[in-house]
Amino acid sequence: MRVVMFGYQTWGHRTLQALLESGHEVVLVVTHPKSDHAYEKIWDDSVAELAEKHGVPVEIRSRPDESLVTRLREVDPDVIVATNWRTWIPPEIFRLPRLGTLNVHDSLLPAYAGFAPLIWALINGEERVGVTAHMMDDDLDAGDIVLQRAVPVGPTDTATDLFHRTLDLFGPITVDGLALLATGRTDWIRQDRAKASFFHKRSVEDSRVDWTWPAADIERLVRAQSDPYPNAFTYHRGQRLRITSAAVSAGRYGGTPGRIFIREGDGVVVVAGADARHGRNHGLLVRRVRLDDGTDLPALEHFTTMGGYLTARP
Repeated sequence: MRVVMFGYQTWGHRTLQALLESGHEVVLVVTHPKSDHAYEKIWDDSVAELAEKHGVPVEIRSRPDESLVTRLREVDPDVIVATNWRTWIPPEIFRLPRLGTLNVHDSLLPAYAGFAPLIWALINGEERVGVTAHMMDDDLDAGDIVLQRAVPVGPTDTATDLFHRTLDLFGPITVDGLALLATGRTDWIRQDRAKASFFHKRSVEDSRVDWTWPAADIERLVRAQSDPYPNAFTYHRGQRLRITSAAVSAGRYGGTPGRIFIREGDGVVVVAGADARHGRNHGLLVRRVRLDDGTDLPALEHFTTMGGYLTARP
């Protein structure tokens, strides 16, 4: 089939690689310009460079425009594949190919439509994450499902672990999805909108630790903001402190959320939870921290005395 690919960053790069290795003809690639956004500077393998290396024409757009519609009509694709495209694709484009547009999204739709699904899913304690290939329609990430593939989330998995595990699904699910479209089938699975959820892009504010959260939730936030993502952070004596490794404490501790309380094992326990005053909660066992100058330290070396508080702001 004649394929046009809309893609960006490593997800798009991996998808394009699979298409180039398949029997399909990639007639055009559309990608975004490089970005300074914190989450778009990581996993940033260049889709444009891969396309150019293989002699595939490239169009670079922040968002589709009329000149791109004209270009698409010229190349006359059988299908469009979209992977990690960051702006709205209008109906005049996604309906243009005879087989429509196959979007590949890194969540198990209808849950976690939108942005940063792996990070949000890990924070929320989901037991599985995955990838969905679905037909694009008027609503973002809401079209009928062609294929889904899932992987389990382990108790110590980070967002980085889940990125690599789900990235391996992108190429195969795209090629397998196109094979199903080529059969002429249209009996895809309609998404249950009652189970849908939609998440916004993450920003600095979303990495800020809220000590009124339960310790288990904060521990997942730390794993969700694993390197190379912007780390979960708090403030100690007015200075920003990133938390790079943590666990839920063995003991239960009472008091005020954010209190630097006691040494336990290989870390320091910080009181957590809105109802911590009752003394029934586990705390967050902070194991490693990172200073603003990039210095990494065991928490036991950074917190030389107990007492004081970790706060959301300086």
